[in-house]
Amino acid sequence: MKKIYPTVFFTTLFFLTLTPAFAQFPMGVPTTAIQGPKGNVKVTGILIDSSSLKAVEYASIALYKLSNGQAVDGTVSDEKGKFSFSKIEAGEYKLLISFLGYQTKTIDKLNWTKGQEFDLGSIKLNPVVKTLDEVTITGTTDLIEEKVDRLVYNAEKDIAAKGGDATDVLRKVPMLTVDLDGNVSLRGSQNVKVLINNKPSTIMASSVADAMKQIPADQIKTVEVITSPSAKYDAEGSAGIINIITKKNSLQGVNLNVDGGVGNRGSILSLNGNYRKGKAGFTLGGFGRANYNTVTKSSLEQSSTAQGLTTTVRQTGDGYSQGLFGQYNLGFDYDLAKNQSITAGARYGVRNMSFQQDFLTKLFSNGLETGASGRNVDSKNLSGTLDVNLDYVHTYKPQKEWSISTLYSRNDLTNNFDADLLDNNGSLISRQRNDNDNLNQEFTVQTDYQTPIKRNQMLEFGGKGIFRQVDSDYRFLIANPSGEYNTDFNQPAGALTYHQNIAAGYTSYTYTTKKRYTFKGGLRYEHTMIDASTREGGVIGIGDYGVLVPSFNASKTFKGTTVKLAYNRRIQRPGLQQLNPNFNSANQQNITVGNPSLRPELTNNYELTLSKTIKKTFVTSSFFARTTNNAILQVTKPSDTLAGAVITTYENIGHQQTYGSNIFSNVALTSKINIGIFLNVLYSNLEGQIANAGGVLETNNNSGFNVSGGMFGQAQFKKGWGVQAFGFLQGSQVQLQGRQGGFTWYTLGVKKDFKDKKASLGLAAENFLGNRFNIHTVLNSPQFSQVSDVFLYNRGFRLTFTYKIGKMSAMEMPRKKGKSVNNDDIKTDGQSTGGSVPGGGQQNRQ
Repeated sequence: MKKIYPTVFFTTLFFLTLTPAFAQFPMGVPTTAIQGPKGNVKVTGILIDSSSLKAVEYASIALYKLSNGQAVDGTVSDEKGKFSFSKIEAGEYKLLISFLGYQTKTIDKLNWTKGQEFDLGSIKLNPVVKTLDEVTITGTTDLIEEKVDRLVYNAEKDIAAKGGDATDVLRKVPMLTVDLDGNVSLRGSQNVKVLINNKPSTIMASSVADAMKQIPADQIKTVEVITSPSAKYDAEGSAGIINIITKKNSLQGVNLNVDGGVGNRGSILSLNGNYRKGKAGFTLGGFGRANYNTVTKSSLEQSSTAQGLTTTVRQTGDGYSQGLFGQYNLGFDYDLAKNQSITAGARYGVRNMSFQQDFLTKLFSNGLETGASGRNVDSKNLSGTLDVNLDYVHTYKPQKEWSISTLYSRNDLTNNFDADLLDNNGSLISRQRNDNDNLNQEFTVQTDYQTPIKRNQMLEFGGKGIFRQVDSDYRFLIANPSGEYNTDFNQPAGALTYHQNIAAGYTSYTYTTKKRYTFKGGLRYEHTMIDASTREGGVIGIGDYGVLVPSFNASKTFKGTTVKLAYNRRIQRPGLQQLNPNFNSANQQNITVGNPSLRPELTNNYELTLSKTIKKTFVTSSFFARTTNNAILQVTKPSDTLAGAVITTYENIGHQQTYGSNIFSNVALTSKINIGIFLNVLYSNLEGQIANAGGVLETNNNSGFNVSGGMFGQAQFKKGWGVQAFGFLQGSQVQLQGRQGGFTWYTLGVKKDFKDKKASLGLAAENFLGNRFNIHTVLNSPQFSQVSDVFLYNRGFRLTFTYKIGKMSAMEMPRKKGKSVNNDDIKTDGQSTGGSVPGGGQQNRQ
C-alpha cells in the first residue's frame, strides 16, 4: 500500500492491545451469599460431557445445606474437570452444577459425617438443546436451519449440483434469486456481500457472478443467508450477507477425493486431499472447470430524440462464450496448546473467459435508413487472485475466547476487447482495441473477544482495520492501414488510483430470559478515509465519512412457533466496476462507464419472521421493509457524440423503498423423501433525478411488483439410489428506467452411491424440455427508449463421478473453532464483466 493513515493504524493498535487485557477477567461466579466452611469433611468429583465424555472445564459448583437452603461453599472445575470442597461441616447437603451450554444438574440428599472423605466420582453434564443466541428447528435440519439472525441451507444434501458450481446451489436457497448471468439477489436487491468460510476475497470485488463459477458445487457444505447481521459483521451489504461454508475434514489420517464430470456445456475435475496427525493438519486441493457451447442471440431497438430529430438503432447479435476456471488451496492448522491454535492458508484462483460477439447495426433518422455497419468483438476477462491468511485463537473456556486474524488479498484483473469494424458489405474498415488493467490489493487485521456473563448473557467486542488500494489503467488503440496499433485520441484514456482505509470498532450483547426470549443488540462504528485521483484530472474530492450502525435481533419460541424481530442499518460502498472510469464500448451502441466520485448509500432494514413446525412440515415466512438513501443506481442516457448510442453509468441519485415477503415450506413425507416450495413477493418504489438533454435535473419514478418462486423435491431409495428435481421462475424486475425481463430454470438429477459410499455416479439435466430462453427488457425515459431481447441456449446434460481414496478415523480431541477475517464492505454490480449479454441488453443492478 502506498499510504496508511495514522488514524487507522492507532485505532487498530488500540484494539489489539486492549482486547487481551479484557481476556484476563474470568467469568462471573454465583452471586448467592456464601456462609463459609467450618468442618473437616472433604468432597471431590469430576465433571464430564455426557456426549463426548470429555472433561468440562470452568463449570460452577455450589454447595447448599438442605435444612435451610443456605449456600455453604462454591468452586469451579479445573482443566481436567476436577473440583473439590474441604473443611465442610457434617450434615445433609445438595450440590448445584451449572455452566453455559449445559443443563443445570442438582445432586441432593448428600449425607456426610464428621472426618469423612467423599468421592462423587464422574458426574455427567448434558448439553442443552438450544444455544444462547439461536433456535434450531428440529426435524428439518436435513435441509433448513432457522437461527436468530440467519437461515442455513444444507447444500451437501443436493445431489443434482454435482459437477456444477456455486451458482447452481444458490438458485435453490430460499430468499435468493440468481439470474441467467449468475447475478445474485437477496430479497430483490443485488447489494449483498458474499463470503467464503467467513472470509472475503478480492475475486468478489470485480464480479460476484464470475466468482461463483470458481467454487465447485460439491464442495459446499452450507449456505448461510444473514438477513440481519449483528454488529460483529462489517456494515456493508444493504440487503444482507451470504456466507458459503465449504466442506472441511477434521479427522485423523489421510484421504483423497477425486470428483469429475463431463457434459455438453461444461466439464469439471477436482482433487482434494487431507492429512492430519496429532495436533497438525494439512489440506491441499485443486479444482478446474471448463465452460463451452454457450450460445446467445439478441435483438435491440433503441430511439432517442434531440432537436426534432429521432435517431433509431436496430441491432442483431450472435454470441459465443467459453471459460476456464481454477482454484488451488493449501491450508495448515496447529494446536499450540489445549486452548490455543493457529491456522494459515493460501488460495489462488484463476479465471480465463472469452466472449465472441458479432453485431449488425442499422441506423435510421426520422424513419429513414442512413447507414449500416458490422462489429465483431473478442472480449477477454482474465484474473489471478491470491488470498493469504494467518489466524490465532485463544479459548479460555467454552464460549470465552480471543482471536486475532490477518488477511492479504490481491486480484490482478484484465478486461480487454478487440473489435473489427465492418462496412455494410462486411468488408473490414479498421480495428480497435481497449486495454483495461486493474489491480485490487487489501490488507486486513482484526481482533475479536467474546465472554459469557453468568449463564444467560454474552458480550462481544472487537476492532478492525482495512487498508485497500485499487489501481486502474486503460487506453484505446486503433489500427492504421498497415495493421499497427496507435493511440486513439478520439476515445478517453486514463488511470485511477483509489485508496480506501477503514477503521472500525463494535460491541454486541446477547441476553436470554428465563422464558427463553433472546435479545441481541449491538453498535458498530466505521470511519472511512478515501484518497482518490486520476492521472488526467488530479485529486477527486470525495472526503472522509463515518457511520454509526446499530443492530437489534429478538426471537422467541413457543409451542413450535419461532418469532423473530430485527432492525439494522447498513452501508454500501461502491465496488471496483462501479468506480472504474474506463469506457466499455465493446458494443458501441451500449457503452458502460464507472464513476470514481461515488459515495456510499445508507439503508435501514426492518424484518419480522415467523417459523412453525407442524408435524413433518416446516413453514417460515418473513415480512420486511427496506429504505435506502443516496442509492447507487444505474443511469442510461443518450450519447452526445455517437448517434443512436446510449451510455450507462452509476450515480448517487436514488431513493428506494422496498416492501415484501418471503415464504418457504418444506414437507418431510418420509425420512427419505421431502418436497418444498418457496415464494418471494416484493414491491419496489424507485426515485431519482436525472439530467435531461438540456442539463436540467428531472425526477424519474418507477414502481411495481417483483415476483419469483420455485419448487423442489428429493428422494433417497435403497441400494444407494437418489433423485432430485428443481424448478424456478423469476418474474420481470423493476428498474429506475423500466423493467428487466424474467426467466425460468429447472433441473433433474439422479445419483447412485456404491459400496461404503467410496464411489458414486450421477446424471443431471438442465432446461431439457426447451431449447432457449428469452429475456425481454424495456428501458425508457423522456430522452430515449430501448427494447432488447436476449435469447440464451442453455439446455445441458452432464455425467458426474466421485471416488474416495484413504481412510480417516475419529480424533482424540475435538478441533478448535477457527477464526478468520471477514470483510463484507464492498458493493459490486454483480455482473459478468466482459459483456456476456450480446446486443447490449442492459442489466440494471440496484
